[in-house]
Amino acid sequence: MSIVQFGQAVLDGLLVGGVYALVAAGLTMIFGVMRFINFAHGALLMVGMYTAYWAWTLAGISPYLSLPLTCAVLFVLGALIERALVHPLLDAPEHNQLLLTLGLMLLLENLALFLFSPDFRTVRIESLEGALAVGPFLLNRPRLIAFVGAILVSTALYLLLQRTEVGRRIRATAQDRDGAQLVGINVKRIYVITFGIGAACAGIAGALITPYFYTAPHVGHVFLLMAFVVVVLGGLGNFLGALVGGLMVGVAESVGALLLPGSLKGLIPFALFVLVLFYRPTGLFGGGSHVA
Repeated sequence: MSIVQFGQAVLDGLLVGGVYALVAAGLTMIFGVMRFINFAHGALLMVGMYTAYWAWTLAGISPYLSLPLTCAVLFVLGALIERALVHPLLDAPEHNQLLLTLGLMLLLENLALFLFSPDFRTVRIESLEGALAVGPFLLNRPRLIAFVGAILVSTALYLLLQRTEVGRRIRATAQDRDGAQLVGINVKRIYVITFGIGAACAGIAGALITPYFYTAPHVGHVFLLMAFVVVVLGGLGNFLGALVGGLMVGVAESVGALLLPGSLKGLIPFALFVLVLFYRPTGLFGGGSHVA
């Protein structure tokens, strides 16, 4: 293995890791604010991919130009899910929450299977084919755009949480729900907004990867699994940890593909996952009951 090959693997991993980070950001935000683990998060990403795919197929709208539509659709869907299904179970035992989100995942995936068939669908944008040469390295154009888009959305979400009134209310609710209610914050509304934002993050990530990744009813599984690895690495509820953890997992997966044959490429990120669980259960940046 040469230095160029290793460097190419690291760059490829960073490009994928940015998308992992955005998916994980939505997941960790929902947990940090609502103490709710959403196993339907991957299915929401799948809905985002189909939204972008059909916008391209039916109206000729590029997946990148359809991002506002995808964001709006997933935000509304997430808000409806929170009000109708999640909110009644917020104080229920965790296994009830788990069963609810698993059932929701199966519902969304089988609905997509019924409506769209199990066939793999792709979006081909000829102007984006090929790679961008940077010295001895090649950067896949759609992956590069997805990475830049994911980082920009993650940064915008961080600024929303830190610099806006809505963000301050979200962080206050995450730190102390009862205290937030006492100072006049509508916690129910904050939960709706939070779940909507988390779903929108998954949908945007789905739209960003549509130009280079297949769209199918069960496509969300691999991203959901990696998102949980990321949030555990970074720390449940830690926003910065999700960003760094996503990049780490992407690089570990890409380097693993270079070093190990076939399906063993996933061994390195999962070995890293186990080590972090064993030596630092709260994550590399420390978990918590609030959005950091």
